[in-house]
Amino acid sequence: MALIKELMTGGAEVIAPDASLTEAARKMDDEDIGALPVSDGNRLIGIITDRDIVCRSISAGQDPNRTQVKDAMTSPIIYCFEDQEVSEVASLMKERQVRRLPVLSREKKLVGMVSLGDLATGTADDRLGGGTLRQVSKPAA
Repeated sequence: MALIKELMTGGAEVIAPDASLTEAARKMDDEDIGALPVSDGNRLIGIITDRDIVCRSISAGQDPNRTQVKDAMTSPIIYCFEDQEVSEVASLMKERQVRRLPVLSREKKLVGMVSLGDLATGTADDRLGGGTLRQVSKPAA
């Protein structure tokens, strides 16, 4: 069975919790990514997505120059380990309805990110990527 480390994108960028949402958006734009793990220096404490910025902050009238990442991020963070099987991680993504997950070593060091796109293009199982996408895209209960 394939392991997530075989599909993930390595070398994930992080952002500090006290950074502004404007800084986070700029970093996402520069790196062409939709999510940034939030790190307090020693550990991951959350994740901020482009959707978090728009739906939790800007739509509520908050100023992205003055609002900090910690005020819009998702926490606690959901993650997977690099040595987990792809099917297990796909199940986690379905269950928690997330499109991206930070990938950690067993020492809990960030080693990369895995996305629905990685599952869809990195496996020979079309049902795995498509099924995960369908489940993640369902409205939350």
